[in-house]
Amino acid sequence: MLYIGCAVLVLVAITGMVVLFDGLARLVRGHPLKGMSRALGGLVLLFVAAFITLLALDLRTYFELTYEQPVATVRFSALGPQYFRARLSYGGNRVIETDLHGDEWELDARIIKWRGFANILGLKTLYRFDRLSGRYRSVRQERTAIHSAVSLGPATWLDSWSLVHRCQRWLPWLLDASYGSGTYLPMANGAEYRVTLSTTGLLARPENAAARQALENW
Repeated sequence: MLYIGCAVLVLVAITGMVVLFDGLARLVRGHPLKGMSRALGGLVLLFVAAFITLLALDLRTYFELTYEQPVATVRFSALGPQYFRARLSYGGNRVIETDLHGDEWELDARIIKWRGFANILGLKTLYRFDRLSGRYRSVRQERTAIHSAVSLGPATWLDSWSLVHRCQRWLPWLLDASYGSGTYLPMANGAEYRVTLSTTGLLARPENAAARQALENW
């Protein structure tokens, strides 16, 4: 299905170029109306091909989800009061290390669910981690203390999640939902958590004694 989609996209781009150059040639030969309409038609086809290409490239930064599955592990080591080094492992071999301030950690993800014709084409639920951040138990500290967060989403030319989120109401036959999901638990020295994801969102569970002790004292 991927090869068919690529072939169709290349065909649309080539057709757009042919139509555009034909329109420009007609303009040179002194046929302004036909030349302008052909040139505009070619530009529209090229724009559609470019837009779909950017959308596909951004969607490739997401992971497929078919059932509840482990998607990440996060481990903490204390650096000081309300100050921790976090090590996040996800996506097979991706590792992020960052320092977080606060009492709790929060992991956020973006999720896109398809339906109808999209499912027939083989599109599955997609997800991409958005950011890892620290948070404080105290509302006063949350307002005034140091905040820390690291972005997990790659920089792309087109933000497909925002586009899908805006178009969801107009494409109910294609999109089931586009939403954000987050989970948060306490940070503690040596604590390790496993994060799983289902079509309903993220869920974190303690993986060792330090994490279980942190939950008991939470």
